[in-house]
Amino acid sequence: MAVRLRLQRYGSNKRPFYRVVASDSRRARDGKFLEILGTYDPLVESVKVDAEKVEKWLANGAKPTETVKSLFKKYSVLNK
Repeated sequence: MAVRLRLQRYGSNKRPFYRVVASDSRRARDGKFLEILGTYDPLVESVKVDAEKVEKWLANGAKPTETVKSLFKKYSVLNK
């Protein structure tokens, strides 16, 4: 099973809100997930992520999507 760290879209029309989740890469974008890692609100430009959970998943071989990787870099979620 290939695990990806990705965004799940929530919110209403023109008011997006995202969850950062660990999920199987074969699942749908808003389908089942393994664990919630945090949230991202693009309207107020805030990212709240549990860094310990993210590091655990990365150590277990999960790969972030390009969008999640750029968010982590932009908001310096993982200070490495």
